[in-house]
Amino acid sequence: MKIVLVTIGCLFMVLAGLGVFLPLLPTTPFLLLASACFARSSDKLHNWLRNHGRFGRYLRDYEDGRGIPLRGKVLAMAMMWPSMAYSMYRVPFVPVKVMLFLVACGVTVYLWRLPTSRPLDE
Repeated sequence: MKIVLVTIGCLFMVLAGLGVFLPLLPTTPFLLLASACFARSSDKLHNWLRNHGRFGRYLRDYEDGRGIPLRGKVLAMAMMWPSMAYSMYRVPFVPVKVMLFLVACGVTVYLWRLPTSRPLDE
């Protein structure tokens, strides 16, 4: 099972890396999934990811219950709501529009209920 989790974690890392450069592919969820896979399969990979120069601080803060920076919350909302609004505009089916709206509301509530960590430059 550990080999499967390491393999899936590596796949999520590749997707997270692509998400840095591709605007429609999210980076953060894939990093969190990779971290969860590594935490259950490889202490070495999990520690590497938690101490990564670019992503480590975000993962440590989130996993240790310190939340995410305010800038991250605002940026997530600023990107999510316009894309959801556009999707709701383009989708012809009302049930799908309602589902998109409810998902966006759920993500918004979840993000704003997370603790706000100190900015990265402190």
